[in-house]
Amino acid sequence: MEMTLRWYGPGHDTISLEEIRQIPGVTGVITTLYDKMPGELWTQEEIHNLKQYVEERGLNLSGIESVNVHDSIKTGAADRDKYIDAYIETLENLGKEGIHLVCYNFMPVFDWTRTELARVLPDGSTALAYSQTTVDNMDPTKMFDSIAGDMNGTVMPGWEPERMEKIKELFEMYKDVDEEKLFENLVYFLNRIMPVCDKYDINMAIHPDDPAWPVFGLPRIITSKE
Repeated sequence: MEMTLRWYGPGHDTISLEEIRQIPGVTGVITTLYDKMPGELWTQEEIHNLKQYVEERGLNLSGIESVNVHDSIKTGAADRDKYIDAYIETLENLGKEGIHLVCYNFMPVFDWTRTELARVLPDGSTALAYSQTTVDNMDPTKMFDSIAGDMNGTVMPGWEPERMEKIKELFEMYKDVDEEKLFENLVYFLNRIMPVCDKYDINMAIHPDDPAWPVFGLPRIITSKE
């Protein structure tokens, strides 16, 4: 067991690695390449440079969150194999750099969903918040706009502005994808990537659907232990 902290990368996170290193018991960070779009290949050089940056500041690069899955893979589109091939090559490059934990999710359109990123609590601290009533009364194409102002310059995987600009196209991609089809596409993806994961001892950690029920009518499949 290793205690780690999520870190949003140089140029994005307001907290430095030097500050994180001062937290008692924390020896590593979980981070990602924040300039990469879903489906884009990660080169070994890019991964090596990120790892070196972290290690030079006295911490371990303990895992990646996330290597995002392209929407063509999630929807089972005709071009999904080229994106899976790129994903496999990325995993191989991560494995060559000694990284054995990769987080990902299979949520349609939106990653984990909140209606507030900085709700002020009675003690003055802030927290993420979710209101189903707010979601039920919101135009889904305006979801990103509603939280963008609270992101403090960070880039959240699954909420890349470049993807959110095409929100209507994304909803169109998923219009015929139900829970059964989405799960079939997950199985196809896992069957393709498992040989390289086994070769490099990479554990694929899927993020539970969050929230664990349909949002804006989009299917959810990772909703319970079963």
